[in-house]
Amino acid sequence: MRLNSHLHRIGNDIVAAYLVVTPEGITVIDAGLPGHWDDLKTELAELGRSFDDIRGLILTHGDSDHIGFAERLRREHGVPVFVHSADADRARGGDKPKTAMGPLRVGPTAGFFAYAVRKRGWRTEYLTEVTEVADGDVLDLPGSPRVIGLPGHSPGSIAIHVPIARAVFVGDALTTRHVLTGRLGLQPAPFTDEPARAVDSLDRLSGLDATWVLPGHGAPWQGSPDTVAATVRAAG
Repeated sequence: MRLNSHLHRIGNDIVAAYLVVTPEGITVIDAGLPGHWDDLKTELAELGRSFDDIRGLILTHGDSDHIGFAERLRREHGVPVFVHSADADRARGGDKPKTAMGPLRVGPTAGFFAYAVRKRGWRTEYLTEVTEVADGDVLDLPGSPRVIGLPGHSPGSIAIHVPIARAVFVGDALTTRHVLTGRLGLQPAPFTDEPARAVDSLDRLSGLDATWVLPGHGAPWQGSPDTVAATVRAAG
């Protein structure tokens, strides 16, 4: 799905990943679920590009519904996978704290888990090798993505700012479609380690040159990052 000339999405409003497309190559943001591999192949074919054009994959955090095809891409095509150092162990399959599910509705919750099954979410393949990054790093990848630490959803949750795409990718630092309730709009994401800290971290998005705010779950959101933190606080 094309959002602008440098920005494409794979997946849907339940689980999404993104491609930053430049003449020099492609940067993939998040890896969804294992079954999104087929979506990635389809998107590359429609772009007239191949796996050889992918220079790197950046994870917004290390949860299983974001690392889906990452290890396969690394293993089969030599694509390096970048993750914040505080989430590197989680991406390798280390322990994750249990979080309260919070409110839910049967329909949206069943839809989320059914979609995860269709996309082979029960076949999590954890990373065996990662490249660790830190807050403030500008990566030598297409689009020159900059890492912005957003701890809260997980210790190593990050946003990724790509000026050429006018986009900031936020993973589960927020959501625009709550996977358990179906509620739409900017709001806190479920399954968050430290909810208050996650919302406070969103203040770091203010001032970014972007018109797209792109979550891992929910529709892409267009507007100023300056308003995001206040809107999520009000929704929470």
